[in-house]
Amino acid sequence: MKQELLANNEQTQYILKKPSLFNVIMHNDNETTMDFVVTVLMNIYCMTRRDAETTMMKIHNEGSAIVGQYYRDIAETKILLTVNLAKKHNFPLQLTIKEA
Repeated sequence: MKQELLANNEQTQYILKKPSLFNVIMHNDNETTMDFVVTVLMNIYCMTRRDAETTMMKIHNEGSAIVGQYYRDIAETKILLTVNLAKKHNFPLQLTIKEA
């Protein structure tokens, strides 16, 4: 196929698209402690204590909040880490992913 394109002096253009970003959204529940959420936000989502506490309060008051924006594979990995850690501590913490 390449040879045919070159022989006919045709040019093929490829347009590269940046990968999409995805929002990781953490949801409020009545069982997961605020301290646990702050710890997760600091350790998995690399927030400062102040940002983690502010985000935790937003989740608590509004029902959910975006806790990070990543490429799909990184977002899915962070969600998996978070859910596994929550299960280990017997918390029903839920997260979703949505294209930004």
